[in-house]
Amino acid sequence: MDDIATNKRMIAATDAVPARVTSGPRGRKPRRRLSRRNIIVYGTLIVVALYYLLPLYVMIMTSLKGMPEIRVGNTFAPPLEITFEPWVKAWAEACTGLNCDGLSRGFWNSVRITVPSTIISIAIASINGYALANWRFKGADLFFTILIVGAFIPYQVMIYPIVIVLREIGVYGTLTGLVIVHTIFGMPILTLLFRNYFAGLPEELFKAARVDGAGFWTIYLKIMLPMSLPIFVVAMILQVTGIWNDFLFGVVFTRPEYYPMTVQLNNIVNSVQGVKEYNVNMAATILTGLVPLTIYFISGRLFVRGIAAGAVKG
Repeated sequence: MDDIATNKRMIAATDAVPARVTSGPRGRKPRRRLSRRNIIVYGTLIVVALYYLLPLYVMIMTSLKGMPEIRVGNTFAPPLEITFEPWVKAWAEACTGLNCDGLSRGFWNSVRITVPSTIISIAIASINGYALANWRFKGADLFFTILIVGAFIPYQVMIYPIVIVLREIGVYGTLTGLVIVHTIFGMPILTLLFRNYFAGLPEELFKAARVDGAGFWTIYLKIMLPMSLPIFVVAMILQVTGIWNDFLFGVVFTRPEYYPMTVQLNNIVNSVQGVKEYNVNMAATILTGLVPLTIYFISGRLFVRGIAAGAVKG
C-alpha cells in the first residue's frame, strides 16, 4: 500500500510541472543561412577567391593553347584544341641565351639548393630554440635579442659583405655557397618560431625528465621532437617556399650553370630571341610554382596549427 501511495504522489508531482518546463528547448532561434550578414560575408569571400584564381585560370588556359589560337585574342576562352607542347618545350627545350634545355636544369639546381638548406637550417634552429626555451645559459637573452634583430635585417644590406666572405672561402658562384647563404638567413626567424613553440609546451615535462636524470640531447630527441611535428612542418614550408621562390640570391651568388629554377624562368620569359611564346611562358611559370603549391596543399592544416602555436606563445 505504501508503494502505491508513493507512486501516486510521484505521478501527481509530474503532472504539476508547468508546461513551459516540459514543452521543449527554449532560447534564441538559429540564424537563417541566407541572412544578410552571411550573404555579405560569403559574397565577399567568393569575390576575393575569384580575384586571386582568375590569373591562375588564364595561365592554365593559355598554356594549353597553340600560338595561332592565342593570337586571336580570346584570353578567357578555353582552348579549342588542347596541346601539351608548350609544357614540354618549357621543361626541356626553351632557350635562355645559348642554352636550350628549358627549366629542367634549373629544377634540379633548385632541388640541390633547397633540400640541404632546409634540413640544415631547421636542425640548427630547432636546437637553438630548444636551448633558449628550456636551458637558461649565460647570455641567452643577448643571444635571443641578436637573433630577433637578425631576422629583420634587409637582405640587400648584407649582399656585398657575403660576396666577399664567400669569395675568400672559395665557394662564391657555387651551389655550396648558396646553400650556406640560405641556411644562415633562415635560422633567425626559425629559431624564434622554435623557441616560442618549445616555451609553450608544459614545463612539467622538462622538469620531470631532469628529475629522472635525462640530459640535453635525451630530452630533445625523446620528448621535444615527438611533440613538435606542427612547428617542424611550419619551418619546412617557410624554408622550402622561401628558398624555392628566391631570385635575388640565385642571381648574385651563382653562375649560369648553377642558376635555380626562378632565374631560369626569368631568363625564359624575358628572352629577346625569336617569337614571344606566351603559352610556353605560362607553362614555365606554372611548373616553377608547382613545388611550393603542392607542399601548401598537402600540409596546410599542420601549417596553421604550427604557426599559431609558434607565433603567439613565449
